[in-house]
Amino acid sequence: MPHFVTQRSLYEVRERPSKTYSWKVFMLSQVFAEIPWNSLMSVFLFVCLYYPVGFQKNAEAAGQTAERGALMWLLMWQFLVFTCTFAHMCIAITDTAEAGGNLANVVFMMCLFFCGILASPHNMPGFWIWMYRVSPFTYLASAIISTGMANTKVTCASNEYTVMQPLNGSTCGEYLQKYADKAGGYILNPDATSNCNFCPISDTNTFLKSLSASYDHRWRDFGIGMVYIVFNIGAALFLYWLVRMPKNKNKKKQE
Repeated sequence: MPHFVTQRSLYEVRERPSKTYSWKVFMLSQVFAEIPWNSLMSVFLFVCLYYPVGFQKNAEAAGQTAERGALMWLLMWQFLVFTCTFAHMCIAITDTAEAGGNLANVVFMMCLFFCGILASPHNMPGFWIWMYRVSPFTYLASAIISTGMANTKVTCASNEYTVMQPLNGSTCGEYLQKYADKAGGYILNPDATSNCNFCPISDTNTFLKSLSASYDHRWRDFGIGMVYIVFNIGAALFLYWLVRMPKNKNKKKQE
């Protein structure tokens, strides 16, 4: 943002009065000059996130190594390009980098709070559900976690099982199987008659469902993210024209 403010000040006192190039060229060049750097950093972000966390193991187990790896990199790239264009949209209407940063932080945090991760849409007050729908991070987070985690079996650690006692001398399978079929999860010792060990999640899709995320929507969510990037660029151009460009009426008055 500080670099943009400096470049904008130079343009408005030098290139714009001399009509060296138009304001649209200035704004678009500022945006597109960042994309190669975003692309380079997305490689580092992908490597530092995808492999240390172990997402590639989930992809190998599901037989989707190539597609998931490529899509995860595209999502990292999309996140960086989105933040870049989002910053340009915010700074386009503010005079200082500090003011632009404050505006960007407020809107960014609002999008983060209502993306469905910190609180699921089912737990949100009815009035605020619209924020869940319009937040770009709703679709970005859904695509990232579903691409990284979907279609994989879950095995609970020894301290993660819920231990309970079956009633009337029934086996753990007889006591819990109907519940497991409906709610998800698995029984470690279905033939035992005491100390039933129950894991509440049997596959990652159950967890994704609790976050309203779906692997089937991964490419749709990526496409929606690209729409937000285009919107940011268009909004940056419009807001710069609206706030900082001299209008025809003002020119006539000056004459």
